[in-house]
Amino acid sequence: MNARSEPPSEPPPARPDAPPASGASARPPFLREILLVVGLFLVYTCGRRLATDHSEAALRNGHDVWELERALHLPGEGAVQSLLLHGDGLVHLANTYYAAVHFPATAAFLIWLYLRRPVHYRWARRVLAVVTAAALVLHLAFPLAPPRMLAATGLVDTARVYGPSVYGPPQTDTLSNQFAAMPSLHFGWALMVAIGLVVATRSRWRPLWLLHPLLTLLVIVGTANHFWLDAIVAAALLGTALAALRLPRPARRPPNAPTVPARRDEADEAGAEGEELVGARR
Repeated sequence: MNARSEPPSEPPPARPDAPPASGASARPPFLREILLVVGLFLVYTCGRRLATDHSEAALRNGHDVWELERALHLPGEGAVQSLLLHGDGLVHLANTYYAAVHFPATAAFLIWLYLRRPVHYRWARRVLAVVTAAALVLHLAFPLAPPRMLAATGLVDTARVYGPSVYGPPQTDTLSNQFAAMPSLHFGWALMVAIGLVVATRSRWRPLWLLHPLLTLLVIVGTANHFWLDAIVAAALLGTALAALRLPRPARRPPNAPTVPARRDEADEAGAEGEELVGARR
């Protein structure tokens, strides 16, 4: 009996426009991302330095914002600060949170998305870049002194009195622009971190990430580094960016497109990515 064994059929080649089988192919090159982030940070830092000499305008704008808040009947920042001043330990913890959490939390958020959720990473990076660029424009156009610099507020500079402090005297501080209070990127970035993690994860506990921007809000107001309106403007900028830069939908395969077998681990990763994107739209 001359039975011929047929060679196993090879899968048809993938179409050029077919969606990638795994999320790794959607991940941008690491070196390019590092250079991009460093470049954006240097541009932002240099831009902030341009506004450091506008002390008179910043103080005048600070008084105007303080009066506007009173006209709008917003709660006084002093109510939050009085809670912190009940104990040295609490106010010291708030100052540490302000100084040590802002950049590391945002960096950890982007690194995790890059490694585990590349589609979400591209979206979050774009949103943060747009919000930061818009904030830089406002910092230059509307220099604003924080409430800790205004005698009319009656607030204490908690970082200077209790420590730790990330700022030196405004006249000699060459590392930061202390007249860039509005909008508050401390709050804007914290809110984006929370929203991004809520969207990118599936745990039933993911709404707890919103505690990060809530704590950040209480800290920046209680330490007299920002007005309430600084956070409100930051939230408005973020909302506008999120509306303009929507999370991309997963690509749909055409009805008659040939299927390409994928390794089990790649298929699992792609399926999880698709489920998360579908859940993000609900």
